[in-house]
Amino acid sequence: MKFKIMVLPGDGVGSEVVAEGVKALNAVGKKYGHSFDYTYGLVGGAAIDVQGTALAPETLALCKKSEGVLFGAVGGPKWDDPKAQVRPEDGILALRKGLGLFANLRPVKLYPMLIDSSPIKPDIVRGTDFIFIRELTGGLYFGKPKKQWQTARGERAVDTMAYSEKEITRIVHVGFELARSRRKKLVSVDKANVLQTSRLWRQVATGLAKEYPDVELEHMLVDSCSMRLIQQPTYFDIVVTENTFGDILTDEASMLAGSMGMMPSASLAAIPKEGEKSFGLYEPIHGSAPKRAGQNLVNPIATILSAAMLLRYSLALPKEAQAVEAAVEAVLKDGYRTYDIMGDDTKKVGTREMGDLVAGKIG
Repeated sequence: MKFKIMVLPGDGVGSEVVAEGVKALNAVGKKYGHSFDYTYGLVGGAAIDVQGTALAPETLALCKKSEGVLFGAVGGPKWDDPKAQVRPEDGILALRKGLGLFANLRPVKLYPMLIDSSPIKPDIVRGTDFIFIRELTGGLYFGKPKKQWQTARGERAVDTMAYSEKEITRIVHVGFELARSRRKKLVSVDKANVLQTSRLWRQVATGLAKEYPDVELEHMLVDSCSMRLIQQPTYFDIVVTENTFGDILTDEASMLAGSMGMMPSASLAAIPKEGEKSFGLYEPIHGSAPKRAGQNLVNPIATILSAAMLLRYSLALPKEAQAVEAAVEAVLKDGYRTYDIMGDDTKKVGTREMGDLVAGKIG
């Protein structure tokens, strides 16, 4: 079978890790008889330099013609002017909005052989395996008004957190559906003791729970959740939350897995049922790491696992996705590590070498 994939490497180390994700896809294609037709485009700072915008309309149009998008990372000191009218991050926000990608899935899994890579005590972190679902197209990142202006008393700025019942309903539905396919436990994270949007969030989640009598729903304040993630990470199975809380909490959770370099993500327009496809954008949760760009250092596993999610959700190829995930685990069992997950008696490799090892295990 032939599939059309849009590739947006972005900035910094984005091109390096994306190349290894493509390498894994090609190994899958060779083994299972698939072919992938890649179209490359600019996004973020790279797009600003060439096209004057973080995401050109023609790039968005090409994404819409593909079956899935493999994305790297955006940003860097070159474009880090707080007064700039156009910023690299505008590109990923425009992609999420323009492609209707409202549900961000971030698996948090600690591989047993990486237990010493986590800064958390082994007895606490052992067995961690849950999924964060982050709402992507509402909240502070998109609410209006959003501006900065001069007043008689100095500079002032405002951001607006806004959510509709419809936006909350569709993302919480995703949480319940995924919980139903796992341990039937859903934690909904909010700040209902302070925020009106969170009170609406809790109200909607409570109402939806009646449709899922087989799933246990628990409401948890975001500050309590941030503590529980460190105290008892195995408590969680499926966690659903709004945009800003999800952004922060998932970065915290990456330390449970040993490194951001182990954390893939999928941003989806819908959660497909078994055998169905859903358009999505797939990326590691880490940033562009400009200081490490071009040094063959960074961990590509998050991007490779993101490619596995692309196979599963956008191409409906679960067997092929499992092959990629099994290859990653096999390489880790063999003792190979990039610098961020090094341990005793392990063998240090670079970005390209790690990609080669995983592709070899797939093949």
